[in-house]
Amino acid sequence: MRIAPPDTLRFDYVGPLGLGSGAAVIIGDSVLWADPEKDFRSLVPAIPLLWAAFAMMRPPADDATVFGAQLVDSLPHTRRIVWRFAQPEDTLDYVVTHPDTAGRVDGGGRLEAEWRRRGKMVARSWSRLDTLAHPASARIDFPEVAGGARFEVTVVAFDTAQVFAPAVWRSRR
Repeated sequence: MRIAPPDTLRFDYVGPLGLGSGAAVIIGDSVLWADPEKDFRSLVPAIPLLWAAFAMMRPPADDATVFGAQLVDSLPHTRRIVWRFAQPEDTLDYVVTHPDTAGRVDGGGRLEAEWRRRGKMVARSWSRLDTLAHPASARIDFPEVAGGARFEVTVVAFDTAQVFAPAVWRSRR
């Protein structure tokens, strides 16, 4: 995965045991290209939750009503920030949980997201964050896809100084 903040993502994948592979470029909430198109759409049908899996929240849609709250739990001492982006048919909920010691937020938090369409849960994701708030691992669950499907990611390294060649954003074909 390669991310060019704030809104561009190149995503290359290989299935379990090397079965199936592909790539896609996503700009915001739109897929610029995917190869193969059908495989990518079935692998990741919920682009906002893909961004959330990588510990990034996309801004709400123009027609969304936005709600938010901050909650502090005393035992264990954690701070949660909650957002809801509600549209006529879709609702996106985000919850960021941080350990909080004496008012200081430390790493090791979590970002959870849930997408509902017409009140029915479409997908749910969570990301475990490292001490720099980068994703360390993530999972997206799709309960209604073929009796339940799951997409899991483990992050092995970050390179924030990387400059990408223009060819990275072009289709593989």
